[in-house]
Amino acid sequence: MNRILVFVRVFAASLVLLLGGAAHAGTTQADPKAIAYIGWPNNGQVMQAGKPFRVWFGLRYMGVAPKDVEFKNTGHHHLLIDADLPPMDQPIPSDRNHLHFGAGETETMIQLPPGKHTLQLLMGDAHHIPHNPPIYSKKITIYVK
Repeated sequence: MNRILVFVRVFAASLVLLLGGAAHAGTTQADPKAIAYIGWPNNGQVMQAGKPFRVWFGLRYMGVAPKDVEFKNTGHHHLLIDADLPPMDQPIPSDRNHLHFGAGETETMIQLPPGKHTLQLLMGDAHHIPHNPPIYSKKITIYVK
């Protein structure tokens, strides 16, 4: 990252602290009309236990690009499993509940244990930080039996 950009980010973060405000979203702009959605499975879907199933990601009014690629109005998907949305001004965590698709993938295969689960998509910019405004899908609930 170039030194000017680092300085600007540090200065902006310091200004937020000095003024007592809090950042509510990342600095990468997104089309406010952009919509992320889960195309499959559907809300309320029952999936078979012990078998991987496909999850496909939908996106409108925005493009998909791999991590580290800074191109206007693009980002990459993050699948949140049994998790709430993370802070919108920080990099999205990377763990078993926050899956990153930094190669620009638009679908995946996952396997979950039996029970009730939630799935939600959140777009991240080239550095895994949510856009401004943040682009995320509705949270859906699925059942694994």
